Amino acid sequence: MTQRRPERDTSTRRLAAAGPVEQGFWRTTALKDMTPQEWESLCDGCGKCCLAKLEDEDTGDIYWTSVGCRLFDGRTCRCRDYDNRLASVPDCIRLTPANVRTIPWLPQTCAYRLVAEGRDLYWWHHLVSGSRDTVHEAGISVRGRVTASEDDLPDPDDYFDHMLEEEP
Repeated sequence: MTQRRPERDTSTRRLAAAGPVEQGFWRTTALKDMTPQEWESLCDGCGKCCLAKLEDEDTGDIYWTSVGCRLFDGRTCRCRDYDNRLASVPDCIRLTPANVRTIPWLPQTCAYRLVAEGRDLYWWHHLVSGSRDTVHEAGISVRGRVTASEDDLPDPDDYFDHMLEEEP
């Protein structure tokens, strides 16, 4: 299998320019006390939160799809317009220290969720491994698993054709 080198991660450059992030800060700093740089660095770049999810109105059960947000780049697992995403995508949700504990669809592997629950980050998280590629190498990200963009699905019923058996 041939591996492609991912595009340069511009969000990392922005964080580096904004100041250093203390190693291991997530073990000692409450979510609400993190600097903006620390908060942003928690994102592991898996892309799971950028997949469309369906909720059963009767049970509240969440069903994952392989449909990416219209701004999601399935190759890099990054938002194409992160800074303006909330204005461009009405149902995009900004994660905050207050809401990460209340969002039922946050992935089981999500660093925000793990830290909120008092758990440590996994070995493949870039803050532990030192590389943004390990999330992909470990098979945690949705790279290569996005089958459509929400722009490709004019009929809401089309999402059912892209349902996944379980959380990716």
